[in-house]
Amino acid sequence: MKKTISVVLTGAILATWAFAKEIKVGAIMPMSGPIAAYGQVTYDGVKLAHKLNSKLNNGDTIKIVLLDNKGDKVETANATTRLIASDKVVAILGALTSTNTAQTIAIANKKKIPVIASVATNDKLTSRRKYANRVCFTDSFQGEVVANYAFKDMGLKTAVVIVDQAQVYSLGLAKAFKKAFKKAGGKVVKTIKITSGDKDFKAVVSQIKKINPDLMFLPLYHPEASMISRQSKQLGLDKPMFSGDGVANQTFIDLGGKSVEGYMYTDFFDYTNPPSKTSASFVAFHEKQTGKKELNSFTALGADTYNVLIAAMNKCDDPTNSVCINKEIKKTVNFDGVSGSISINKKGNATRSAVIKIIRNGKAVFKATVNP
Repeated sequence: MKKTISVVLTGAILATWAFAKEIKVGAIMPMSGPIAAYGQVTYDGVKLAHKLNSKLNNGDTIKIVLLDNKGDKVETANATTRLIASDKVVAILGALTSTNTAQTIAIANKKKIPVIASVATNDKLTSRRKYANRVCFTDSFQGEVVANYAFKDMGLKTAVVIVDQAQVYSLGLAKAFKKAFKKAGGKVVKTIKITSGDKDFKAVVSQIKKINPDLMFLPLYHPEASMISRQSKQLGLDKPMFSGDGVANQTFIDLGGKSVEGYMYTDFFDYTNPPSKTSASFVAFHEKQTGKKELNSFTALGADTYNVLIAAMNKCDDPTNSVCINKEIKKTVNFDGVSGSISINKKGNATRSAVIKIIRNGKAVFKATVNP
C-alpha cells in the first residue's frame, strides 16, 4: 500500500514538473549612459538572486528579460512598452531612478503589471498607482534621517541645499530634508539650483563660501556631487557634506578622490554589518561568485526586488496572474531580505531601516543604523 502511494505521489510530482513553464520577468536598468554604475550593480543583485533561485515552488522557471534604458525617460517608456506588449512579462523590476521608475509605473499601472522598485525613493512614486511597489525607503524618511543626524548628533545648525532641478529624486529629497531640518531647529539659509550635466560649479562654491553654512546638503547623483566636492576643495571650501543614497557607490569615491574624504550619506545596507543569516549568506555567495568582498547596497536591493517578487508569485495559484502577484507583494511583512527586514504596505511603500556611512581612506565606512 505504501509503495503504491509513493508511486502515485512520485507520478504526480513528475506530472507537475512536466507541465512546468517559463515565466518572464522584466528588468529595466541603466546599463549604459551617465548613471550606468547604478544599474550595473543593481542588476548584479538580480542576477545573483536568480542564480540562487531560478524556479518557483511548482517547478516553473523564471526568465529575466533585461532592457537597458540608458538612464533616459524615453528609453524607459519604450522598454516598458516592449516588455509588456512583446515579451509578456508578469512583473517588472526597476527602473532605478525615481524619474525613470515613474515612467515605467505610469505605463505598467494601466496594464495591471506590478513594478517593484529597488532604489527609487521619491515619495509620490506610489501615489494613486495601484501596481507600484518598492523595497527601499522613501525620501521623506531619509531626509528626516539626515536632518536629525546633522542637527542632533553633529550639532550643525545652518545648511545650504544644492538641488538638481531636473531630477524628481533631488527635488523630493531636498524638500524632505528642509522640512525635517527646520522642525529639528535648524535653518536652511539658501537653496541653490543646478541641472544634471552641469560641470562648472565654481560660482556655486563661491556663493556658499560667502554664506558660510555649517553644512552642505547635496541630494544629487554621483557625477554632480563628486564635481562639487572637488571644486569646493579647490576653492578652499571645507564644510561637512551630506547626501542621500544617490552617491552610494564606489564610482562616487573614485571620481571624488581625496575631496570626498569625510563625506557622509544615507544608504540602505552595509555589507560589514549584515542584519541576518540570510544577508550574511548572500554576502558570502556574492564574494564567491564575483571575487569581490564588498557588496554594494544597490546590489542587495536588486536581490531583494527579485526575492520579494518570487515570494509573492509562490503564493498565487497561477503565478502568471499579475493581479494576484501585486496583491501578494503588498502583503509582504517582515520579509527576511538581503538588505534587512522589509514590510510593504497597501500603497506599495516599504518600512525598513537606513544606515549612515562616512568615507574614510577611500572607502565607505559604516557609522550608524537608523530604524523607522
